[in-house]
Amino acid sequence: MPGGRLTHQDRQKIAEGLAEGLTYTEIAGRLDRPISTITREVARNGGLGGYRADQAHQATRGRARRRRSPATPTSPTAADAHGRDPEAVRELEEQFTAMMVGTGLPRMTARVLTCLYVTDGGSLTAAELVRRLQVSPASISKAVGELEQQELIRRERDPRRRRDRYVIDADAWFRGWMASARQNTMLADFARQGAQILGATTPAGTRMQDIGHFFEHVGQAMIREAEEWRRDYAARRPAHG
Repeated sequence: MPGGRLTHQDRQKIAEGLAEGLTYTEIAGRLDRPISTITREVARNGGLGGYRADQAHQATRGRARRRRSPATPTSPTAADAHGRDPEAVRELEEQFTAMMVGTGLPRMTARVLTCLYVTDGGSLTAAELVRRLQVSPASISKAVGELEQQELIRRERDPRRRRDRYVIDADAWFRGWMASARQNTMLADFARQGAQILGATTPAGTRMQDIGHFFEHVGQAMIREAEEWRRDYAARRPAHG
């Protein structure tokens, strides 16, 4: 498959494919590109409903200019103590953010989550996030609120600096997954109650019963798999002390 960056013509073909209702796989086939290239491109530039070829091309050129800019870097990877390639890490950040946007996270929320993940310390204050992402404190506050609600990050008080730190750790996805499983359980309970109100033998009641059974099954499976992962993870971790 051809490598290199997408051209303006490629982006026009992507936009045309989306307008036709083609899948990512079909669009990738038209362009002879990996599916991941198409999904990343669309997620990074407005998503399924907002992708525009001209705007996507301009945004990509703007990102490239910023990378080449001689101005003082503000990225957390600008001066890496481990010798990592800053350009490769920036590309990783963009891809990670695009993937998170693809799961439904708002872009700023995805950027904050990515920033925490690629920071070696795994924790940052709101002020540090503002500096690294070059956005307003209000934007950070809204994003961390959404991440806390989904239990993807946790808040710790820094007694020395009298401010909160936002932390990402190994249990972050476990907590987020369990929160989602609890939502499925709540949906199952709601659907069962709805079936009783509508009448279990009526078409609408039967439909609600089916929904309840589905979410109950999925929720229980999610909990079992997450708990099994946690046991395996705990067994693989090296002992301390």
